[in-house]
Amino acid sequence: MNAEPTAIERLAANAIDTTFDRFDAATVAVTIRRIIDTLGCTIGGSGDTGNPEIVALMKDQGGKPEATIAIDGTKVPAGNAAFVNGIMTRSFDFEPVSPLVDGVNTPGHISGTTVPTALAVAEATGASGKEMMTALLVGDDIAARILAASGFGFTLGWDGVGTVNVFGATAIAGRLLGLTGLQMRHAFGLCLQMLGTTFQTIWDGTTAFKLPQGLAGQQGILAAQLAKAGWTGPTDALFSQFGYYNMFTEGCQKPEYLTGKLGEVYYYDGITKPYPACRITHAPIDASLAIIRKHGIKAGDVKSVNLDLAQAGIDHKCGHPYVAGDNPHGNAAFSFQYTVASAFLNGKVTPQQFSPAALANPKVQDFFGKITLTAVEDVPFEGARVTVKTNDGKQYTEQVNVASGNPLENPVGMDVVLAKFWNNVDYNGKLGRDKATKLLSLLEKLDKLDDVRKLMPFLVA
Repeated sequence: MNAEPTAIERLAANAIDTTFDRFDAATVAVTIRRIIDTLGCTIGGSGDTGNPEIVALMKDQGGKPEATIAIDGTKVPAGNAAFVNGIMTRSFDFEPVSPLVDGVNTPGHISGTTVPTALAVAEATGASGKEMMTALLVGDDIAARILAASGFGFTLGWDGVGTVNVFGATAIAGRLLGLTGLQMRHAFGLCLQMLGTTFQTIWDGTTAFKLPQGLAGQQGILAAQLAKAGWTGPTDALFSQFGYYNMFTEGCQKPEYLTGKLGEVYYYDGITKPYPACRITHAPIDASLAIIRKHGIKAGDVKSVNLDLAQAGIDHKCGHPYVAGDNPHGNAAFSFQYTVASAFLNGKVTPQQFSPAALANPKVQDFFGKITLTAVEDVPFEGARVTVKTNDGKQYTEQVNVASGNPLENPVGMDVVLAKFWNNVDYNGKLGRDKATKLLSLLEKLDKLDDVRKLMPFLVA
C-alpha cells in the first residue's frame, strides 16, 4: 500500500500539474496588476545605490546570453538576470508584499523575487505570457504557503526573503524548465542548501538588505537547473530532521496552510504599497497626509508631531532615531522620523524623496526635532495615531489602524498602481514614456502574449 504523499511531494506535483485554466478572471487580473506594479519598481530602482556596480559585475562575468538586465539591456545567464532585477525591484521597498493566506495577512516580500525570476526564465525559454503567469502563480503560492505555515517568527534572525522565496523561485524555474514531479522534489531539496540571509542587514542600514531579493531568484534557478541535470536533494526539504522548519523557523505552527485548498486557491502578495518605505511606516504616512490635506497644514506651520505607536513598532528598526550612515536611502526607508518628515515637507512620499539631494536636505533633519514617538496599547503594530500641534495653538489628530493598500480593509485601485508605475518611469529618467507606454500595453494583455521576449525591447533604455 502506497504511503500518503508528503506536503513537499504535493507541492511539487501541484507546481507541475497546474494549468492556466485553473485561474479565474479575478486572479488573472490581479496577477497582471501585480506584475505591472513590480516591474515599475524594477524600473524605478534600477539606478539606486549599489545597483550600477552590481550590473557592471554581472556584465563583467559574462556567460550565456539568456535573459535581459532591465534598463541596461545586457543579456546574461537567467540566474544572473533574476539576481540583478530582483535587487533593483527591492531598492525602494516599494513592490507588492504580504500574501493573504486564508484571509490572514502574512508579512513577506515575495513578488520582488518571483516576478523577476519568472520573467528571466520565461525569456530564456521563450515562454508565452500564460506560461509565465502560471509559473509565477505556482511559485508565489508555494512561497506563501511555506511562509504562512511557519507563523513568521523573527527571533532567529533569518530574513524570510532569503528562505521561502528560494522555494518559490525554484518552483517557477522548475515549471518553466519542464521538470518532472520527482525532479521538482529534488530541486526543493537542493534549494534547501541555498537558504540564508539575515535581518542584520536592515538593522545596520546596509545596501545588503536588497541582496536576499535577488539571491533567492538566482539560487532557485540554479536549484532547478541542477535537478534537471540529474542532481538529487534531501527527500523532504520541509520536515526532515534538518529541513526548513527545523533549521530556519520556530517550527511549522500552521501545517494546514501548506496543502489546504492546494490547487484550488493560489496565494500571492496582496498588499499594494503606496509609499517607497517599510510597510510599518505607511500608517503614520497615511495619517500625516490626511492631516495635511484636510487642514492645509504646511511644514512651517508645525510646532510638534506625536506618533502613537505599538511598542513593537518603536522597538523595530523604524522606531530608532534616523542616522544617515553608509546607506542613507536604506536607513531613511526604515525610519518613522524620515518618512513622516518627508510627508510634511513635501506633501507626498515618493522615490524622489529618497534621492541623494532629498536625503541631504537639512530641512528634513531640522524637522526630526519636532517628532516624538510614544508607545501606546490601543494602536495595532501596523497602525498609528498622529497628533499635530501648530504654531497657532491648534491640534489635529488622525488614526489609521490599517494602512492603505490592504486589499481587504483599506484597498487602493488600479489608478494608484498606474500612478506608481509612471512615477517610477519618470524617476528612472532613462526608459522614457514612449517605451513604457508600449511595455504597459503588452503587460495589460500578458495572458494573450505568445512570447515573453517581445516585452524586453520596451524594458531597456
